[in-house]
Amino acid sequence: VCRFLLLRSAASLTTRSLCTGGLPKDGRAPDMVDGNLVCFSVRNRLREIVGASTNWSDHKQAMAERVSLSSMLAKSQQELPVKTMKDSYLEVHLPLGSEPQLREKYLTFHNTVRFGRILEDLDSLAVLISYSHTYNPELKRSPLSIVTALVDKIDMRQHNIYPNCDIKFTGHVTWVGKTSIEAKMHMSQFQNGAYSSVLDATFVMVARDPENKRAAFVNPLKPDGPEEEKIFQEGEANKSRRVELSTASLLKVAPTNEEREIVHSLFLNTLDPKTVSFRSRVLPPNSEWMEDAKMKGLEICHPQERNIFNRIFGGFLMRKAYELGWANACSFGGRRPNLVAVDDILFQRPVDIGSLLLLSSQVCYTEGNYIQVRVHSEVFNPLTRQHNTTNVFHFTFSSDHEVPNIVPQTYGESMLYLDGKRHFNQTVQQ
Repeated sequence: VCRFLLLRSAASLTTRSLCTGGLPKDGRAPDMVDGNLVCFSVRNRLREIVGASTNWSDHKQAMAERVSLSSMLAKSQQELPVKTMKDSYLEVHLPLGSEPQLREKYLTFHNTVRFGRILEDLDSLAVLISYSHTYNPELKRSPLSIVTALVDKIDMRQHNIYPNCDIKFTGHVTWVGKTSIEAKMHMSQFQNGAYSSVLDATFVMVARDPENKRAAFVNPLKPDGPEEEKIFQEGEANKSRRVELSTASLLKVAPTNEEREIVHSLFLNTLDPKTVSFRSRVLPPNSEWMEDAKMKGLEICHPQERNIFNRIFGGFLMRKAYELGWANACSFGGRRPNLVAVDDILFQRPVDIGSLLLLSSQVCYTEGNYIQVRVHSEVFNPLTRQHNTTNVFHFTFSSDHEVPNIVPQTYGESMLYLDGKRHFNQTVQQ
């Protein structure tokens, strides 16, 4: 269902037209009428930018028409005009307080806001921010296919999101590479006469050609002033951190000496003192085997959940993964958990319409009242019987009481435990 959001430029920044993407001559955004905001659909705006059809029956023709836009791609980044952070700044209003019909789509059974829906909105907004950065007023449609590559981090500033209070999203591009874009977003909610911070999110987007087959160049970014220079340098540091974490992945290199000690200690704690055998294992007090802390789901990927490029919408994948992870944490802890952070969601490959999407949630690390959950997403081809990983999601939850210790039995589970510990430590340190 297409949810209407309200968009405007912040008064402190250069007013920019969201209808055309360019600067109006009179300095006034045409979507502002007598100071009142006009309903504006983010996803419909994205369809206009790309030239995608709203009807599934027309999608093949629409995509075929985009092939001709390849000639408009820049052959080098130097050909593209330099942009500033102000060029991509957007402010989006989600009127939950004043739109009861809209509110229904965000409500949980417990009369709270469905965070999975917020993930969908963040994903759409990150794409629109990226298109705002790459906007060319001379082109009717953008030749770029901008897709989500990674959700670097989402930090929760407060646990409660109220269903009857308006929400405001703000965001802009903070760093660019040759073909990649980092977009930071902030979400706040209006309560007691003022907006209070809810979360901060960092997404990494990549630009590709009109057919979404190869990388494409994006406009360079020039910081304006010391504050923006600091933000840009933080983006550089984020890139270096991601490279470092990828290099040190447990799928590539062995655990550190300290991590080996942790695994061995876990093993020793599960030995049966009566037999002292490698084959005999017992569960320590207040613990659960990792094998027993799983939850799985299946989604048939229908056209309704497609993005503007006729693949499954990344926000939909995040929503489904989050809801499964939340349910697993709730079942494991015995109470409704609160989300603390989302990090390192890697989009490894797109999900096609008609795919069978398998989701597997695993509690992989616990500490005190914290629960670290990993959700693995893969597509299954029933004809070839092949499984291909599409996404890996990492969620940190907290409970209002101490939770059982999670205990691995196999070497593979021990690696999941260490990977979960790494993600948890990274969340706590930040």
